[in-house]
Amino acid sequence: MEDHDGSDGAGRLQVRKPTCRAAALTAASLSLMLLMPSTAFGWGEDNGEGSTSPGGDSAQGSADGAELGAAVSRSRIVVKQTGGGTAKPSGGALAVIDPNWKPPACWYEPLATPKQLKDAVEGMKEDDLFSVNFGRRWGKSLLVDAFDKNEPTFTDTPTKNYNVGKKGMFWRAVAREDRADDPEILDCSDNMFWQDAGSLPDNPNAPTPETLAAYAYDKIRVPDTEIELKPQAKSTVNMPTWVWLDKAVFKDVTVRAELPDTPLYAVTTAKPVALHLEPGTQDAETFPASGDCPVNEDGSIGAPYTRGASKQDPACGISYLRATDGKPYQLKASITWEISWEGTGGAKGDLPDGTFETTQDMNVQEVQSINR
Repeated sequence: MEDHDGSDGAGRLQVRKPTCRAAALTAASLSLMLLMPSTAFGWGEDNGEGSTSPGGDSAQGSADGAELGAAVSRSRIVVKQTGGGTAKPSGGALAVIDPNWKPPACWYEPLATPKQLKDAVEGMKEDDLFSVNFGRRWGKSLLVDAFDKNEPTFTDTPTKNYNVGKKGMFWRAVAREDRADDPEILDCSDNMFWQDAGSLPDNPNAPTPETLAAYAYDKIRVPDTEIELKPQAKSTVNMPTWVWLDKAVFKDVTVRAELPDTPLYAVTTAKPVALHLEPGTQDAETFPASGDCPVNEDGSIGAPYTRGASKQDPACGISYLRATDGKPYQLKASITWEISWEGTGGAKGDLPDGTFETTQDMNVQEVQSINR
């Protein structure tokens, strides 16, 4: 659905409240959700053109027309990863173990200071469209009526001259990138609205530390699971291959997420808790039998092979029962990471465990005379 100067395409003026759900809902189920009074918080200083972010940088001048007109799946949340050991982080994300976990599909974020919105609108052409909601875009004249001329027809928070000189920002709904087409984003149906500085929207879909924690979850990049093997090049039928991970590269990974111009932040931590081995063939035994190798107290997994231990079962390892015939087995090693978070005001909690898997070739030879 597109709104362009309030026309429905047939020349009829459409009067819509900004808090109604999208037109996909039937008239029988249509309901108005008025923007509730704000919950007050105190943070930073503001000069009337922007508020101070948790990092201390003013938002003034930090957005231009292109950014303000960006897709509604583009979030302003800032993330930074710290920790993760000495190994180079991989390019892959964690796979969530719990298939029923659904992080928030949408939330509201501050978008523009008064001056930023005024400059963006004044720079629009008459046929340009500006996204104020999912599926709803306004032309220049609607934006001028609502936020320059203080007309309440299309918004519950009309302003005069874009509230230039006042403390606060204009907010807009943002969709989680991988759920931009999910019907659940219709829960965030408010048009762009004004929010006084020092407050957050009193709305079920207002951002929270947990919202940021879930956002940070997607940004976690853990080191590749490069396990140590003995023997390294080839395994031998019925002879255990010892597997271990060094504690020096097997460390917690943390990602901090902040929402500029609010006091909201969350630090999401991924802690490695287990290694799972899948030999790549049914003709194999794993140690332990489950294939799950727990983390030792010192943070390592398994134990390196030592001379004279050939007749012992490894703490973590594999014994192949059949040799390969030119095509190596695909050994899968996946790390389970336990996820927790803490954030603004001492809030904290847990998120579903995640896994990261890597695969490597395993060549297995017949029994020969082996010096171990």
